[in-house]
Amino acid sequence: MTREDLMSHDAVDPLVVVAAAVVSGGRLLVVSKKSAPEVFYLPGGKPDQGEEALEALNRELMEELGVSPVGPRLLAEVEAVAALEGIPMRMTVFEAGLSSEPHPAAELTGMRWISGCETDVTLAPAVRDQVLPLLRKGGLVSE
Repeated sequence: MTREDLMSHDAVDPLVVVAAAVVSGGRLLVVSKKSAPEVFYLPGGKPDQGEEALEALNRELMEELGVSPVGPRLLAEVEAVAALEGIPMRMTVFEAGLSSEPHPAAELTGMRWISGCETDVTLAPAVRDQVLPLLRKGGLVSE
């Protein structure tokens, strides 16, 4: 996201989101929603009023995938334009394992394990431009 993109959206409060970067075997878990099945995101969502980031992450992963995060640790605070809403987004990303095998539920329609090099997957800009490069730099995701 460029500085100009952020400045053009100054009048709008950013969408606040928490998400999990779950990596297994050099691949990142991404999910898609029923409202936009062609776009893949990190699992997670918006905190409820008064909810702390880790509380929201626990709730969202249970609702969306039927799992709990294991050993979550802060990976990054990411700012980007939200893929669907087209407004600024501030996403707190936790690197985490999962308590069991995930299965899409709630508003999710799909789930994939990716390297980020796939030609048949459209990734949300924050995942493509910020999260994947961080994970590659750390040697967690392979090309």
